[in-house]
Amino acid sequence: MAKFTYRMQSILNIQYQLETQAKMELGRAQMKLMEEEERLQELIDRKEAYLEEGRKMRSDVLHVNDLKDNRNAMLIMDAMIEEQREQVALAQNVVEAARLKLQEVMQERKMHERLKEKALEQFIQEENAAEGKAVDELTSYTYGQRGKGE
Repeated sequence: MAKFTYRMQSILNIQYQLETQAKMELGRAQMKLMEEEERLQELIDRKEAYLEEGRKMRSDVLHVNDLKDNRNAMLIMDAMIEEQREQVALAQNVVEAARLKLQEVMQERKMHERLKEKALEQFIQEENAAEGKAVDELTSYTYGQRGKGE
């Protein structure tokens, strides 16, 4: 029996490599998103600390400069939180783009795998047909030899 070789195996190998790269890209994008979300949470926690500090200052003896500093710090934190939310949104967009690219690459790989399976099935059918033909020829030859001998 002949050996099956898929003529587009190199393309399928490239598809495997592209899929691996897309998975790595998606992983990096997800890590970046997690980092941005952690940074956002840290800023929110810092703002909460400033709020708590402001509450304590109001319950103690009032120092106007300390209250102004606290208020300014909270305003700065609000701006930093808003900017970080934008960074998180950008990171989410990158993750979504990487996910869509991975999905596309996986679909192409699966298509090439289906083509390979069909080519293998066709190869097996051709081999079975050739084998059947050889058996028929052998049977005909054997039967013909018996007829001459008798």
